[in-house]
Amino acid sequence: MELRASGEDYLEAVLILGQRMGQVRAIDVSQYLGYAKTSVSHGLRLLRQGGFLTRDADGYLYLTEVGRETAEKIYAKHRFFTQWLIEAGVAPDTAEKDACRMEHAISEESFRKLMQALEHPQETPSRGIGG
Repeated sequence: MELRASGEDYLEAVLILGQRMGQVRAIDVSQYLGYAKTSVSHGLRLLRQGGFLTRDADGYLYLTEVGRETAEKIYAKHRFFTQWLIEAGVAPDTAEKDACRMEHAISEESFRKLMQALEHPQETPSRGIGG
């Protein structure tokens, strides 16, 4: 199942809220993201059907192994881009919003290469624009 940006946002929210609160329900995700509960419920149902989440009899949400792995990758991108933008002088609220858009747009390959280039700049081939 290929995730859309909203599905990625839901997984990231479940991860973050789970770390903060321990247990997460759909209403918590709805409030955290500022989305309508009906939209969140539909999105979470699709994520359950896709094997990213489970829900117990009390309505608490849990990330599956693949759900946790996916959420952690998304959240790592979000943290990286937020910090990078703040360090570049972008206002924190703008950095948060822009990081959210960037985390969805960048491929895994590009993100991995960007991280490698920033961690080991001396090992990265220097090229001009256009290669």
